[in-house]
Amino acid sequence: MSARLPVFPLGTVLFPGLVLPLHIFEERYRALVRHLVELPEGTPREFGVVAIQAGWEVAPTGPDGRPVPGAGDVTLHEVGCTAEVRQVTELPDGGFDLVTVGRRRFRVGDVDAESAPYLTAEVQWLPEPTDPDESTALLATRVISVFRQYLTLVRADDQELSEQLPEDPTVLSHLVAATAALTVADRQELLAIDDTAARLRAELRLLSREAALLRQVRAVPVPLRELGSPSTPN
Repeated sequence: MSARLPVFPLGTVLFPGLVLPLHIFEERYRALVRHLVELPEGTPREFGVVAIQAGWEVAPTGPDGRPVPGAGDVTLHEVGCTAEVRQVTELPDGGFDLVTVGRRRFRVGDVDAESAPYLTAEVQWLPEPTDPDESTALLATRVISVFRQYLTLVRADDQELSEQLPEDPTVLSHLVAATAALTVADRQELLAIDDTAARLRAELRLLSREAALLRQVRAVPVPLRELGSPSTPN
């Protein structure tokens, strides 16, 4: 099943169930928000968030303040996630602050940059498994364990988050992908995986890699001359 969606290119990856606050200041995306606000009551107010592969997140402008023709072109990744608008705050300058939540994944098809002030794209909805099997549940347990160990390396206040980790394997896989300190490329790879078990296995590899790197960084010896010496003021 396919649909046409407004598309918002960003330098980040959105996952289903995760909150994404946005500050809207470009006129083309102000027009997108106005379009969403004007939709009939009960209509989902959602647009597609797709990570940028190459190009500009914000279109460059000339001396007159208008976008430079052709300079705002972007190359998008193939898989994105819809953002459902939960809260809209209009600002005095005409911009908006949004609170959105990731809803469903899609594959980007034909992109149209002409028919609206903002990009639109034909998208194909991607499946999400609803009934994980026993092996997937076991994988989720392993990911929770490794993720908790990883959190102890990156933050001191990991207890609150680790206690709130979801038991649902699919929800867990999205949370880990969005929370771990991964590159956009790593996150994009995880978003594009259709199977929850495969996504969890990929996360085990990534978390193990990141944990090993963090341990190496912490193990780098400090030169003796730096110990007991006052820091130089900036």
